[in-house]
Amino acid sequence: MRPSSPPADNAGKFRTGVGVDAHAYSMDRDRPMWLGGLLWPDEIGVEAHSDGDVAAHAICDALFAAAGLGDLGSNFGVDRPEYKAASGTQLLAETLRLLHEAKFEVGNVSVQIIGNRPKIAFRRSEAIAALSTALGGADVSISATTTDGLGFTGEGRGLAAIASALIYTAS
Repeated sequence: MRPSSPPADNAGKFRTGVGVDAHAYSMDRDRPMWLGGLLWPDEIGVEAHSDGDVAAHAICDALFAAAGLGDLGSNFGVDRPEYKAASGTQLLAETLRLLHEAKFEVGNVSVQIIGNRPKIAFRRSEAIAALSTALGGADVSISATTTDGLGFTGEGRGLAAIASALIYTAS
């Protein structure tokens, strides 16, 4: 069951949310890598119920947090078989639909991808376009960093992402 919608007396107000997602790289060398709404054909993907797109998942969580609509697990969790192998862009589009139902619009989202690979810079504008399209044309920014060998991302065992979202109530 999804959490209830926020009160309607918030018309015109801005709200913010933060989301985080992390997944370990797959041991299956045939597992596709999806990140930022894009297929990375020369990379090994991550273990996940859906496609494992940490950028898209973190954005979904940030949007849900801002709207007070739960989180990725409560909306698309492993108990929902219809989301098994779902793409990150599909989850973003569904998140946008749920936000619209709750009378929210997306102002902008920002996501930072944390990991040693893949190198984001070469496809940053393509990923921004894919994520923005899934969010109905919302402004999206992407940054990336490594952790200088620290933690599971720095040790090359997986990927993480942190996102923030600004939403506003529709008038």
